[in-house]
Amino acid sequence: MEPQAIRVTAAVPNSSEAQRLKAAQMLLLATAGWGISFPAMKALALAQEQLLPGCGSLFIAALCVVYRFGFAALVMLAVSARTVRSLTRDELAHGLGVGLFGGAGILIQMDGLAHTAASTSAFLTQCYVLVLPLWVAVRDRRPPGARVLAGCALVVAGVAVLARMDWENFRLGRGELETIVASFIFTGQILWLERPRFAACRVNHTSLVMFAVMALAGLPAALATARAPGDWLRAYSTAPTLGFLAILVGFCTLGSYVLMNRWQRHVGATVAGLIYCVEPVFASAFALFVPAWFSAWAGVDYGNETLTKNLLLGGGLILAANVLVQFKLPERAEKKSKGAAAS
Repeated sequence: MEPQAIRVTAAVPNSSEAQRLKAAQMLLLATAGWGISFPAMKALALAQEQLLPGCGSLFIAALCVVYRFGFAALVMLAVSARTVRSLTRDELAHGLGVGLFGGAGILIQMDGLAHTAASTSAFLTQCYVLVLPLWVAVRDRRPPGARVLAGCALVVAGVAVLARMDWENFRLGRGELETIVASFIFTGQILWLERPRFAACRVNHTSLVMFAVMALAGLPAALATARAPGDWLRAYSTAPTLGFLAILVGFCTLGSYVLMNRWQRHVGATVAGLIYCVEPVFASAFALFVPAWFSAWAGVDYGNETLTKNLLLGGGLILAANVLVQFKLPERAEKKSKGAAAS
């Protein structure tokens, strides 16, 4: 019998408490996978700079996007081999849109990571959570609520602290600026992913198209910045570089995305958004001890990060903003608070 492809569906309101608890645990595991990607990408870039001195961070980032999502697409093709001929137009459009936004965003994010700390990049990437409600306010032609405005203020303050904003000259560093731009692009990916038109699309088909498009999105930049054809193989000619790529493909791409697609529907977007806010916390925790392991393995100078005041304060402000925007009081509590305010 032909295996049935997994389908993306809306949140399941009748999910049991056990299912919701397991879903929360699985999504938490997905954020851990994304969290480890920040030090892994940083260590990979440092190792490749030794193999290809002077090649430039954009080539390293673009090549990683091509290989990381190209291999993930091949895995999804193998998984979908018996059903891929039934790929629908909606599944093609779904994967194409998500892939274009995701490919452009991660390319810029990875280049920015070469110029800032892994933990800083992880927290700044969460800025998209604030962009979403602002976009909804513009789309619905209504002003954003007080929570959104307060959240925006917290994010601005957190960004300034994390980036060590030079108030005298008022500028952001390249790494921080690129990461913020990437977070805006990821907003488009999230909005496209949740369009009602695509509610019945099968996850394996959409993921196949998405991964393939993301790989292709990095191809022009890799071709334009490559100094010689041999650089494409030399960049991954050692066991550590192949190992880092395996971590990114296995844990951070296939693992985390499949967990998200499988379990988010049992908790709903609001709860899932709160869980995803833990990603930079995982990234910062990993950055406290993983870099020493990676540097010893790859022979690069990548020291463990420390819990600085800027990281604790700036990251805490952005995390608080995300929780503030995502969290909504239960309906009764909202009516009670409104009644108390009126009296």
